[in-house]
Amino acid sequence: MLRLAPVLLLLPACLSLQSEEQKAEAAEKALLARHDELMAQMDQLYGLRQQLQTIPDTVAAGRQRRALLGAEAGMLFWMHHYRKPADTVAVEQRLAYYAAQQQRMDSVGVLFRTSQDSARLLVEASSAASPSAH
Repeated sequence: MLRLAPVLLLLPACLSLQSEEQKAEAAEKALLARHDELMAQMDQLYGLRQQLQTIPDTVAAGRQRRALLGAEAGMLFWMHHYRKPADTVAVEQRLAYYAAQQQRMDSVGVLFRTSQDSARLLVEASSAASPSAH
């Protein structure tokens, strides 16, 4: 029994390490899932930009095209700068990195949503105002 005591003392530490490791894996998976979710919207950004090209060139249309391009650029910037931490990096540091990256991805998500919503409103308003819509 005395020989098992040191092993039993190490067991909680191993379990704790494993759960921290699992947290890091889960954080990375959540981050990459958010990235994938936004990437699926890239075609929508492009389509809205194309629709904006068909309406009269106003300040609002230009602003919306730039907003859509900004959202796209935000995603591309994130993708070019994201670097998965090595497994040898301490779990706490990896968790902090993933949390910071998740905040950046959430900011890109806000850009996606607001630029798409505003562009859609402008396209709809333009369609409703055009004589061919009646």
